[in-house]
Amino acid sequence: MSISDLFGSGEHLRNINHFACIVNLASVDGEINEQEEILLKSFANKMDITETEYKTVIRNPKEFNVSPCNSVEQRLERLHDLFKIIFADSKIDQEEEELIKRYAIGLGFSSEASESIIKRSIQIFTGQISFEDYRFLLDRKD
Repeated sequence: MSISDLFGSGEHLRNINHFACIVNLASVDGEINEQEEILLKSFANKMDITETEYKTVIRNPKEFNVSPCNSVEQRLERLHDLFKIIFADSKIDQEEEELIKRYAIGLGFSSEASESIIKRSIQIFTGQISFEDYRFLLDRKD
């Protein structure tokens, strides 16, 4: 029985696959810690993932594939989700950085674009942004 037989197709399957990637990142440095688990449950809820699907993904997240997104906005949103789970423990380690690079390429970013986005995202999530960027973010109208 394939994954799509278990979980259906379309957007929900993409969400399951994305969630599995998030779980992979959360567990790459060992056990999933409490902050990561809180975020995982929040993401599962946001993506309409059932308790049964949640448990299946948690048991074996490597069974799922990266599903490319159609728009850059969706790709960036998926990367943002991943950075939130990575920085749940306030740091990024080498394994997490390598995994997110592979994931970014799997989403459809070029190697060069993924390197740039990841470098910039790390600066943002670790608070290493310039005053100009800080000011831009404050002045931005959502």
